[in-house]
Amino acid sequence: MLRIFNTLGKKLEAFRPVRPRRADVFTCGPSVYQRSHIGNFRTFLFEDILVRYLEYSGIRVKRGMNLTDIEDKAFEEARKRRLSVKDLTEENIKNFIREMRLLRMKIPDYLPRASEAVDQVVQIIQQLLNRKIAYRYRGNIYFDPLKYSRFGELYGLDMSRWPKKKRRFHQDTYPGMRWNLGDFILWHGYKEGELAWDTPIGRGRPSWNIQDACLVLKYYHGTLSIYGGGIDNLFRHHDYTRAIIESVRPYPMARFWLHCYHLMVEGEKMSKSKGNIYYVEDLLKDGYTADQIRFFLIYGHYRKKLNYTRENLESAAEKLRNLRRKMRTIVRKTKRAKVDREMLEGVKGVFKREMDDDLNVEKAFDRVYEFVEGIKLETMKPEAASGLIKGLKQIDEVLRVLF
Repeated sequence: MLRIFNTLGKKLEAFRPVRPRRADVFTCGPSVYQRSHIGNFRTFLFEDILVRYLEYSGIRVKRGMNLTDIEDKAFEEARKRRLSVKDLTEENIKNFIREMRLLRMKIPDYLPRASEAVDQVVQIIQQLLNRKIAYRYRGNIYFDPLKYSRFGELYGLDMSRWPKKKRRFHQDTYPGMRWNLGDFILWHGYKEGELAWDTPIGRGRPSWNIQDACLVLKYYHGTLSIYGGGIDNLFRHHDYTRAIIESVRPYPMARFWLHCYHLMVEGEKMSKSKGNIYYVEDLLKDGYTADQIRFFLIYGHYRKKLNYTRENLESAAEKLRNLRRKMRTIVRKTKRAKVDREMLEGVKGVFKREMDDDLNVEKAFDRVYEFVEGIKLETMKPEAASGLIKGLKQIDEVLRVLF
């Protein structure tokens, strides 16, 4: 049985979807004020592996992912580039979807823009205002986390640190990995020159922290089996999203919460100031294929940092090349023979044992690699070759790098 680490509770748990053989999954998508870099894709590819492995295990998945196209950073970037927010975000959304396809990712069933769900945002805020969980202040609307009894559980926030004096945080996001101890913004009142909507709660725009909540409520009508994203979202985001949803619905937002750790560059976090941000396009220009890039970004454990260096990328690419070379030789030995079931189940078994242990792609791939390397080609029968290739093709429905 698949066991995964649930951030809510901080322990490995046997995965049981809310409904038998069906999992509703929602994951944080990109903020499309900028182009997604390989660090972003590390998380998105982990989520792709998650969905594919659930389906491989016989679970039907309905997956959503949001596109954040309204936020402070989008307005700032649009001003810098002298573009409209729509033109800026549309360009980045097109690039994102193109690179998803290039990296052989499954396109989610729902891929909505936040700007398409303003009506849902307004409805939620009206409910929160009516329940006195949210309130107006100087044209904005804020959420009071102290009105939600389980606030901070995901992160493990020490609520004894909460200030006695009322504090409000009015920006969508703040730099650094720290907590803003105070009330967070739900609705930005209108400012001249900014994109805004005329609504029953006033003229303005949704904050970043209510956007995921409204999109989950728009597309799903029960507890999610899984909600996921990058580890950064444990600071000032996922606890906010959970508090909003569980304040307007009488049941848990999600059964499992999964978080993928950072991709580092030469041991350091990516940042514009350090000039160490890389894009898929950069790696393609260096001569690597999309399959090799995908493999490097999935070849690890999602709860450990992955370090990008040219040496690490080349090492992963060479490992993939070696396996594919041997696979080509094995394909030539199949001769349309019947499938050896023992060989088929053998290779799938070593893959499943490691994947069931918290989706450990690195160990799963290595066990498959060792299984194939241990085969003596000169004595391999066509039936065994057929069984092995069939098993590898089924495994590749998850990995998407072998064929």
